[in-house]
Parts: sequence; structure tokens; C-alpha cells
Amino acid sequence: MKKLSMGKMWLFAIGQFGWAMLSGLISNWLVYFYQPDQAAKQAGQTIFIPQGLVILGVITVIGSITAVGRIFDAFTDPWIASLSDRCKSKNGRRIPFLRGAAIPLAASTVLVFFAPVNSTSWLNAAWLFVFVMIYYFAITAYCTPYTALIPELGHTQEERLNISTSISLTFIIGTAVAYAAPVVWGILEAPLGRVTAMRTTFIVFAVIALVCLLIPAYFINEKDYVKAAPVEGTAISSLVKTFKNKNFRIFVGSDILYFIALTMFQTGLPFFVTSLLHLEETMSTLYFVAMTALSLVFYLPINMISKKIGKKKLVLLAFCMFALAYLFTAFFGNSLPIEPTVQGFILVAIAALPMAIFGILPQAIVADISQSDAIVTGENREGMFYAARTFAFKLGQSLSMLIFTAVATIGSSNGSGYRVVAIIACAFCALGGIVLFFYNEKEVNAKIQG
Repeated sequence: MKKLSMGKMWLFAIGQFGWAMLSGLISNWLVYFYQPDQAAKQAGQTIFIPQGLVILGVITVIGSITAVGRIFDAFTDPWIASLSDRCKSKNGRRIPFLRGAAIPLAASTVLVFFAPVNSTSWLNAAWLFVFVMIYYFAITAYCTPYTALIPELGHTQEERLNISTSISLTFIIGTAVAYAAPVVWGILEAPLGRVTAMRTTFIVFAVIALVCLLIPAYFINEKDYVKAAPVEGTAISSLVKTFKNKNFRIFVGSDILYFIALTMFQTGLPFFVTSLLHLEETMSTLYFVAMTALSLVFYLPINMISKKIGKKKLVLLAFCMFALAYLFTAFFGNSLPIEPTVQGFILVAIAALPMAIFGILPQAIVADISQSDAIVTGENREGMFYAARTFAFKLGQSLSMLIFTAVATIGSSNGSGYRVVAIIACAFCALGGIVLFFYNEKEVNAKIQG
């Protein structure tokens, strides 16, 4: 088998840039588009779906749709992973899925924002539900096989860490580009109107993302680097075998709690900026881009330090720092004797390092666990390990969206609900660190090293 060259590694990483952009559009702007705050309404945002706690009196429409989408997404992960692990295509087990899912993923991301009725309507809610389901299915069909290639393309722990570092870099840049959407639609807003400007921005971003999605699908020959026989068995049996791995269960438990906290915070960032700091919505772009740029400074040191002291210690540090960042956010605004713009940059400084750590190391940890399991069991179920991870944390993300959209309605006039969101995120993050403490990294490494 060939060793993955640096050039091929970056061609692979470009795919992550593509789906990170699309995922960023959904995670950052879907709730903002369909459940706008007062600042967005005053800017001319159309209200497309019924607002408030209209589902059973406790859930918002956008919250229920995104939660169901995440649950659907979670349950399709093991199925797609099983199909990929068992695939016998001449092009490999993963590449055929990347080729088939790229266009539906880009198209559904755009169509999510194209509600057909230009006013509040339940028909818009139905449209949103359908295309959110299509989006989640398409991103699963692309991302699950894509991430399964990490331990397969990397033949050593060092190679896998380097791949994880490169795709983390393109992921964070892609997410930052998605956060820059307000800058683009702000330029287009005067001639086109707010909603048309936003939709035009999403189309442009989706086209760029689609090109990136197709690059690894057509420029990497999987069989040059991967020699793995298709796995036998059903999706359920493979999922059960995967969760029998104790260290994987511990890691996934901490990962669920982290993603609950992260999803609440990431969804809330535009609201924290506009409702708590009372700044322009474009400032959320500035903060995220600044956070991204600062986090890049830590990428090489994290890569080097993790090889010396291990990955677990750094991830535990990241949990602590993110919890501090979320707690700080809860006091945004007049409750702090600091100028609002400066408060945002303090958050950037606190969150940049843990952002880099979580961007690089969890993917590498899963790769280590899947390889150690393959050595013990003799079965190459890389796809299922990544799918099992996403299956679990997406269930957590669905819970996160229900919590966020419901809690955000508290004190909607003064933004107190967003403060509660930040405190809840802090608690989940702290709990995630406690769970990860029990992960036995030495045991996993010993199995890999023989």
C-alpha cells in the first residue's frame, strides 16, 4: 500500500472544508433565519414559520424540526456506515459514497432556506422539515465514509494525527467562512433585500463547497492506500460490537456532553453578540474569524505536544477552558465593567486553544480506538466506529436544539434566556471532562504498539 503524500493529504482535507461550510450554514444560520431575534426583525427579516412554544406548549417549531433531523441523522449513521464497511465497489468502500452524496448535500443545504411562502405559514414548516431531513441524510452519506478513511489512509499513529490535524484545519476554516455569511449578505442587502441577499449568499457558498466535496471523491484512488476486506454482518450487529469496546463507550459519553454544550453555544453565538452585547450581527463573524485565526497558532504545538504527553490530557484541558468560556458568556453585557466589544475578544482569547484541541484530537482518538479494536477482533469496522460516535453525539445535539430553542424564549425582550443557555452549556462541558477522565489511553496505545 502506498503512503499518503502531503499533497494527497491536503486534497483529502479539502473535502472537509466543503462539508464544514455547508454544516456551518445550517448550524450557524438556520435558527437565526427561522427564529430571528429583535435585531434581525428590525433589519427586515421575514417570519416564515410560527414562533414561540407552539408544539405541545413546550417546544418551538424550529426546535422540533432540527431535533427530529438530528435524531434521523443519528439513526442513519450506522446504516450508512454498515453499507460502506460492506461495500464491494471497484472504487473502494468509501469513495462511491462521496461521489453520490456531494450534489444532494449542497443542493439540500440551499433549499432548506427557500421556504415557498413569503409570510408565516405551516406550509413553510413542512417544506423546512422535508429538506432538513434530506440535508441530514446527505451529510451522513458523505461524512461517515469520509471520516472512516482517516484510520485507513493513515497507516501509523503519526500519520493519522497528521491527517486529523489537516482536516481539522480545513474544518475550522470552512466553519469560519460560513460564519462570514453576514458580511456577504450585508453587501447584497441594499439592492436585493434581506431575505434574497441571505439566500444568494447561501447559494454562492454552496457552489464553492460542492467543488471542494468533489475533489477527494475524484482525485484520490482509495485502493492505492487502503487494503481492507468488506465486513460481514448487519448494521445492528456491527454497532453492538463497536459499543462493546469500553474505552470507546467512555470516549463517546464525554463526546456527547461536549457536543451538547458546543451546539448550544455555536447556535447561540449570533444571539449572544446581538442580544447580550448589543453589537451588529457582523461582529459574530469577526469574533469567530478571530477565534479561528488565533486557534491556528496552536495547531502545530498541539500536534507536537500530544505526541509527547498523549491526547487525553490536552482534551481534559480543553474541557476546562471551554467551560470557563461558556460561563464568561453568561455574564456578557452590562453585568461586566468591560466595553462590550472587548468582552467578545476576551471570549475569543479563552476559546481559541480548546477550539484547536477539539478540532484535532477527538478524530485521532477514534482512529486509535478503531485500530486497537481491529487488532484485537480482526475486523476492520472503521466506518462503524465513526458512525457510532456520530450516532451518539447527534442524539445529544438533538437534545441541545430542543433545550436552546425553548430556553431562548425566556425573557426574549432582554435576552436572559441566552444567559441561561450559556450556563447550561458550561455545566454539560464540565461533566464531559469528568467522564473523559476515565478513558484509558495507555491501554489503547499498548494494543496498537503490540
